Amino acid sequence: MAIDTNQIIKSAEDKMSSAISYLDDELARIRAGKANPRILDNVRVSYYGGMTPLANVASINTPDAKTLLITPWEKTLIREIEKAILNSEVGITPENNGEVIRLGIPPLTEERRRDLAKQAKQEAEGTKISIRNTRREVIDVLKKSVKEGVPEDVEKDAEEKIQKIHDKFIRKIDELYAAKEKEIMTV
Repeated sequence: MAIDTNQIIKSAEDKMSSAISYLDDELARIRAGKANPRILDNVRVSYYGGMTPLANVASINTPDAKTLLITPWEKTLIREIEKAILNSEVGITPENNGEVIRLGIPPLTEERRRDLAKQAKQEAEGTKISIRNTRREVIDVLKKSVKEGVPEDVEKDAEEKIQKIHDKFIRKIDELYAAKEKEIMTV
């Protein structure tokens, strides 16, 4: 059975692309001092006996850069939503007026900004490791493929392609991290 180097490369590229998407999601959840509904992605609300994502039981809006406005679809959920936010890692105390819940996004201290930037850097580094591991796995598969009859020049070309793809994704990670760091450090 012949090994299709293009298929191996395509599969690796898909895996690297998924890693970038994951990083993008993780960075979006890091609070940068601006109101962003994504910081509530991990909040789960008790709803009919199950834990449901907040976005599935309420609308979340940003009327201004420092406020999140949560409007429950059922008024009876307002206490549950408030409790879920208090018990989450969001770290903001909700204000409830009986109709809507407001989250005032406090300005970040310099120390907190540095911590968040460090957290973003760790996420970026973790994604780089994932990309490098994928490249290494592919190169191992390609080297083994030579023993199974794939010509050496085809294997070398495939290695070059995977290196170029790797480099492209590493640059993308650096861009995402730089943008997030700038967003976090901008007062």
